[in-house]
Formats: sequence, C-alpha cells, structure tokens
Amino acid sequence: MFKLKHFQLALSFYTRLPTPQNLDYQQLPQASVYLPLVGWMVGLGCGLVFAGAALLWSPWTAAILAVVAGIFLTGAFHEDGFADVCDGFGGGWGQERILEIMKDSRVGAYGAIGIGLLLLLKISVLAALPMAVVPWLLWAGHSASRLPPLLLMRRYEYARIGASKGAAGVFKPNSRALGFAALCALLPLLGLPLWCWWAVLPMLAVNALLGGYFYRQIGGYTGDCLGAAQQVAEVVFYLAVSGLWTFI
Repeated sequence: MFKLKHFQLALSFYTRLPTPQNLDYQQLPQASVYLPLVGWMVGLGCGLVFAGAALLWSPWTAAILAVVAGIFLTGAFHEDGFADVCDGFGGGWGQERILEIMKDSRVGAYGAIGIGLLLLLKISVLAALPMAVVPWLLWAGHSASRLPPLLLMRRYEYARIGASKGAAGVFKPNSRALGFAALCALLPLLGLPLWCWWAVLPMLAVNALLGGYFYRQIGGYTGDCLGAAQQVAEVVFYLAVSGLWTFI
C-alpha cells in the first residue's frame, strides 16, 4: 500500500520539507492519502520544539514556539485555507460569490479575526495541559486532524471547476486507501492515555457538520475547505483532550 513517491509528493505539496526534485506531480491527487503521515512529520517537529522550549521557558512560550514551528514546516498551508474559508463564508452570499472571495489572495477582516482566534485557542489549550504530555499530543493532533479532510473528499464533490491550488483535492479515496490513512492517523494516539481516544469522536462529529455546511453553501468542498477542516479538527481534538483531562 505504501508508495514512497506518493509520500514524497505529499511532503512536497503540503510542507516545506526537502524532497526529491524529479517527482511526478500528475500523481499529486493520489498522494493526498498520505496526509496523516505528513502530520507525523509536522507533529514530531512541533513536539520536539515544545519539549526543547519547555526546558527554558514557560508553557505559553513553548506552546507559541510549537505553533510557529508547525506554520514554518507547512508554510501556513492549512492556516491559509482556514482564513480564506472565514472570508468566503463570512463575507459571501451564494456559491459564486463565496468561491470568488476564497480565490482572492488578500486576507479580509473575517479571515484575520478567524485565524487570530484559532491560533490563540490552540496556544491557550496546549499551554494549559501538563507539559510532559503536550509533545505527544502535538504528534497525535497533527496526524489525526489530517484524516477529516480525506473523509470530506470521500463523501463530497469538488466544488470549483478549473485549476486551482486545491487541485490535489480532486480525488476520492477508496475504502482501502481510507483505511490505510485512518490507521496512520490514529497510531500516534497510542502514546497518550487510552481515554484520549474518545477525543476522536467530537473531532469527527464537528467535521461531519462542517462538511454538511460546505455542501449546503457551495455544493461540495475546495482546497481551502480541506485546509479549514484540518485546522478545525486539530483544535477540536486538543479541546476534547483538555476537557477529558479535566474530568478524568
């Protein structure tokens, strides 16, 4: 099942990590199945940054640096999608206008406010958790949160016609590919207490609601929608683990 070239394509498209130059980008859509493995790489990097920073500074500083590391490793790829979705769905009425706004490279008020609040929420939750568990949580969160976009790709159609940066989203993973992606997405949770697996349920539930909303508004998803789904799933996962940690 594992195809090294597809994994390298996924790394090349979704991160800034070095990859071979002679990659066949015609196969990029199929490479999206390796999103959770990309999350492994990004999550490990963020976790290591947090662990190192926590030796010198406060949990808040370590959490900020870990989030910055994730943005650096991905080039803010998913954060950009989330901001575009905030602008498009916040300021647009009707499918054409929403898609037009999301295609605009400029960030509007909805996007700026949305991404600012998202990052603050992410940092505050990570900083409030026991420092020893956060590196594992970052690894698990970055991996698990990259499964929900694949679920949207499986269920819905691509809403935008023509070339765009979301062209990699025009792919429907079959059951076998989705099973492989789910296994990769959930394996890092083995490093957390067993009850943390319950955090996957609200993450999937929110993703289902988000997918339904996208479908009603624009008839499917775009690449920006997939990026937003990853960011929302990551935050919901952290929030769920934090809530469970409080009561268990």
